[in-house]
Amino acid sequence: MRISDMRLLDVVNIKDGRRLGPIKDLDLDLEKGVVKGMVVSGPARSSWGLFGGGKPEDFMIPWERVKKIGVDVILVDAHDLPEYHSENDDRR
Repeated sequence: MRISDMRLLDVVNIKDGRRLGPIKDLDLDLEKGVVKGMVVSGPARSSWGLFGGGKPEDFMIPWERVKKIGVDVILVDAHDLPEYHSENDDRR
């Protein structure tokens, strides 16, 4: 699969079924020729503005957390990553 094809897929957390956002970038180790992780746009942070749409924060998902790459989605295990916590996450 090409990187350009992967960017079209939704990234979904297998622990709660939540859509994490699109892949923005891949972290590559060019010396070893391996993918170290993927950068994903996280959930929007709430703001006190009129429309309540805070800017999403990017976070890294290590490649070993990728569980399955399917036709429509990439399934990842992101439940305990320190970078990923949504406003309604009760595991904090």
